[in-house]
Amino acid sequence: MWQESAEKVVELRSGLTTGSCATACCVGAARALFANEFADNIEITLPRGKCVELPIIAYTALSELSDQRKGMRVETIKDAGDDPDATHGATVFVELTLRETPGVVFKAASGVGTVTKTGLLLAVGEPAINPVPRKMMTEHLQNYATTYQYAGGFEVAVGVVNGEQIALKTMNGRLGIIGGLSILGTTGIVRPYSCAAYIASIRQGVDVASSNGIKHIAASTGSSSEAAIKQHYQLEDSALIEMGDFIGALLKHLKKGQVQKLSICGGFGKLTKMAQGELDLNSRKCSIDFAFLSDCISRLLKAQGREDQSLLTKVSAANTSIEVLNLANTENLALAALICQLAQEKAAKIVASNIIVEVFAINRQGDIVASSTPDLQV
Repeated sequence: MWQESAEKVVELRSGLTTGSCATACCVGAARALFANEFADNIEITLPRGKCVELPIIAYTALSELSDQRKGMRVETIKDAGDDPDATHGATVFVELTLRETPGVVFKAASGVGTVTKTGLLLAVGEPAINPVPRKMMTEHLQNYATTYQYAGGFEVAVGVVNGEQIALKTMNGRLGIIGGLSILGTTGIVRPYSCAAYIASIRQGVDVASSNGIKHIAASTGSSSEAAIKQHYQLEDSALIEMGDFIGALLKHLKKGQVQKLSICGGFGKLTKMAQGELDLNSRKCSIDFAFLSDCISRLLKAQGREDQSLLTKVSAANTSIEVLNLANTENLALAALICQLAQEKAAKIVASNIIVEVFAINRQGDIVASSTPDLQV
């Protein structure tokens, strides 16, 4: 359970990425091997030039773990700040081995996954250590090699204790990252509740699906809508995109026409905002327009040759979109279907013209109650 929010607004604390953690472990290992130094805190430089310190909790000579390897294992604790990161508090480690051949070779130690699908920034078969963390580790190690006049190279095996279990809480499986977590980071810093990170994951999900031949994807606003649309079409996990409130980010990314069909599924309130033309559905960004809903009710009444000013007054005075939906249902007005249709029209104007778009609405029990496609009405 999340703690209740404080009455006063407080600034959320940033954290450091797994890529930063791995880099600090590399530096700690290099200093231990080259200078016999075992520092409690290690300073690293982030991609944009900021210097930060990370605590080191353990040094272990690899010879103590295996007589066949000469190197150092160094561990730190991932601190994600106030972001609800699945890896917050996890132990990240690097096993650094010196090699005769110059250069840096990356491997996945226990708890870090391997790429098994195309569409990511890494080739199939590569350890799931993203390009920016690789660059950070490489640059720091090369600096130490220069400082200590070391002409050889490095093998960097990055791992996370219990990473395979932690990965079950992430989307790694549907992205084709098997066996553990990804080592991530573009700036080295975790921004609390980062919109940029969420949008990046949406784009990544689309790219992986497209690259692996999936032509029909389904985007949902939450877990209930995802479960409903998955069951409706019996879709595989890689075809499911958790878009949350970021419908605009999804639709704009699909201007490239990567897939043939897009099914959007969400609650009535979220879809109403989308039908209004909103592209960020978060309540902080937009609200339900009850005048818009009143116009929708009026349109449905006219289609039946009816007038009902009393109903329109009730709609205008409503507090929630569900209240309006219940009023419409009582009068046998297909409001949910109309909202799906209007939302579909908005979405179809943004994505590539070759993509078929359909929209589904669910109720609070997670059941599909309407869609934009007449032959799919339920």
